[in-house]
Amino acid sequence: MSEEELYREARKRVEEKKGFFMHLAVYICVNIFLVIIWAATGDGFPWFVFPLGGWGIGILFHFLGVFVFTQQTEWERKAVEKEVEKLKKSGR
Repeated sequence: MSEEELYREARKRVEEKKGFFMHLAVYICVNIFLVIIWAATGDGFPWFVFPLGGWGIGILFHFLGVFVFTQQTEWERKAVEKEVEKLKKSGR
């Protein structure tokens, strides 16, 4: 990989990590707000666990995609190369 390609890949990874942490922060804030609403309305059935759990599964998959499964697949590499060739041919 050239220096420029390494820089682009590193920048992409930083953006992915930043996106995950923003997602996590929103998840925490919204779910705290939902728990407060639940507590303020009489402590009935804890309905907040449904959005907390469902969204939590989404957070888990986002985490896995950003921090665990970081290797570019062969298909992705070929797709990127194909797009680069298209852009070169179109004069961009």
